Amino acid sequence: MPPYIAYRASMRALRALFCRPSVSRTFSTSRRLSANNQIYTSVRRPDDLYTYQLLSSSSRTPLITLWTTSWCATCHAVAPLLKSAVESGVGEAEGGVGYCQVEFDAPDIMSDGLGTQCMITSIPTLLSFDAGEAQVQTKLTDARKMADRAFLEEWIRNEARRHGGRGGGGPGIFGGLFGSWK
Repeated sequence: MPPYIAYRASMRALRALFCRPSVSRTFSTSRRLSANNQIYTSVRRPDDLYTYQLLSSSSRTPLITLWTTSWCATCHAVAPLLKSAVESGVGEAEGGVGYCQVEFDAPDIMSDGLGTQCMITSIPTLLSFDAGEAQVQTKLTDARKMADRAFLEEWIRNEARRHGGRGGGGPGIFGGLFGSWK
């Protein structure tokens, strides 16, 4: 058998093996499934927070963090309320959220200056990270608002609307950043 015929036969075999015809997909009209909320373990080291930020960025969901200390009684009252709201599915219809509690008085967190980097000025603080960036515009430090479940649920829904878009999740032009445009 001449070499060019053997070459053609081997190329045909390779093409049949690796170059399969593409399968056309039909357009789906089924509704998109909503994302599930993720609840992570408490953060005691900066690496844990960075890992959770990467996980939330890759899934295009904001990461909601509650900054607490061991001596803060208000924190111990707010943390279960927030966790139960996230567990019950608040924000899943809007795209889902990740949630973790950052123990601000943990030695590694304090020595690394993580609170300063994230502009934590009081305890408790509720801070959302979207695409790895702290959303200080929507940071919540008022404990009375955090204790109000209806307000807390609306805040979570608003943060869930971000979808990794790095902006306010509110309605309107620019995510409601400039109020109403009339």
